[in-house]
Amino acid sequence: MSGMTPEEFRTAGHALIDWIADHRERIPDLPVRATVAPGEIVAALPPAAPEQPESFAAVLADLERVVVPGITQTQHPRFYGWFPSNAALASVLGDIASSGLGALGITWQSAPALTEVEVVVTEWLRAETGLPQGWRGAIHDTASTACLVALLAARERATDNSEFGGGLQSEPAPLVVYTSPHAHSSVAKAALLAGFGADNLRRVEVDPTTYALDPAALATAIEADVAAGRRPAAVVVAIGTTGTTAIDPLAEVVRVLDRVPGRAAAGTGAVRPWVHVDAAMAGSALLLPERRWMIEGIHGADSLSWNPHKWMGTILDCSLLYVADAEQLAQVMSTNPSYLRSSADEDLARAGVPQYKDWGIPLGRRFRALKLWFHLRLDGLEAIRARLRRDLETANWLADQVRRTPGWRVLAPVSLQTVCLRHEPPGTVTAEGDVLDGPALDAHTLAWAEAVNGSGLAFVSPALLDGTWMVRISIGAEATERTDVAALWDLLQRVVKNNL
Repeated sequence: MSGMTPEEFRTAGHALIDWIADHRERIPDLPVRATVAPGEIVAALPPAAPEQPESFAAVLADLERVVVPGITQTQHPRFYGWFPSNAALASVLGDIASSGLGALGITWQSAPALTEVEVVVTEWLRAETGLPQGWRGAIHDTASTACLVALLAARERATDNSEFGGGLQSEPAPLVVYTSPHAHSSVAKAALLAGFGADNLRRVEVDPTTYALDPAALATAIEADVAAGRRPAAVVVAIGTTGTTAIDPLAEVVRVLDRVPGRAAAGTGAVRPWVHVDAAMAGSALLLPERRWMIEGIHGADSLSWNPHKWMGTILDCSLLYVADAEQLAQVMSTNPSYLRSSADEDLARAGVPQYKDWGIPLGRRFRALKLWFHLRLDGLEAIRARLRRDLETANWLADQVRRTPGWRVLAPVSLQTVCLRHEPPGTVTAEGDVLDGPALDAHTLAWAEAVNGSGLAFVSPALLDGTWMVRISIGAEATERTDVAALWDLLQRVVKNNL
């Protein structure tokens, strides 16, 4: 017999839990950014796997010595990069339980609890985020996968299920997908993987002030495509774009699509384009009743995805995809080989219990619902909502500090918890914000951002906006308090002064 025994697991598990707890307590004292050079971790590890068992103490020592320096500490209170990637300890316990149970999620019969706990927690969060009655959800790995699944469903609805015939190769006209140029890169990737092709992806103009998708520009793009014999198939609406967290006007987009030319025509392609709402980070804010305005018009949409593993804090990977028509999704994604059939299938259909293998790409699934179930039960929605409101208030506080300080500028509306800012040395920008010397401004911005990250005291992410570099301050780490953001603001001013 080989492998770890339950008793050995018990001893090692206690040691690992102690190590994780100690690590979380000391994160504020660690550098925020990873401190290794490319190839350094490979060089620190043996070139071949061990033939004989090693002690758990040795593994734990290498976890500390090799792995920790190679991690950008996203749980650090002064992590402001990209978007929050929280891992609430309550959800970590759920992840451990999921791994420990080792359940196999391929059909309901293989793990009834895996399916039905997921039904319950997705319905809890449907109700708590204000999504329509009747919408149903499933847990995917990321919003990238959720977007791909939504666009596959959109493709099949627009072609009257061409997958069961000649596929896209048999279609008489190209299908077109529309989205904002500020949408996440996964939207373009999903459109390519779903077979629409880069030539049929339209990046619609945005409002120059809010950076939200312009409904009039969308209408113009659709009219031009219809006139040219192309068929609008899908629109991806961003609720919280990647760069500035702009909120596309969903209700206005829906009204545009209700007027798509040719919708009343008979035959393939007469259906309205699918509307997928990508709220990967911002969806957590829908837990706040006062933020539900962000999805006004949702009854006219077909699907929405958001990631509890971002701002809300359930540990990766945990992305929710909700659809208005689950039967249509299952028709597109279904697979039913003989070895997966069981005597329970008819009872499941009568009970309305899903076979999640038919709601996405993979057949085998982890018991991800336990992460949400533990997180929601052990932390509770009240504490989660309070933390979200804290971050929204802190972002507005930081924006006020920036606006009051000469030489600094807030570049986009603070729609959520992200502040887009820039320091502008004399002679690089006009008082109105027009760039005079782009190369000098870009070099300055990238230099001070790197100085911040290189200090280990905080982590921020530069990004391009209107062709010029800026810095995004994305507030939302579970441990981040107002004092941490105040310290960041002091650090930014010191670093900029030193780099002038």
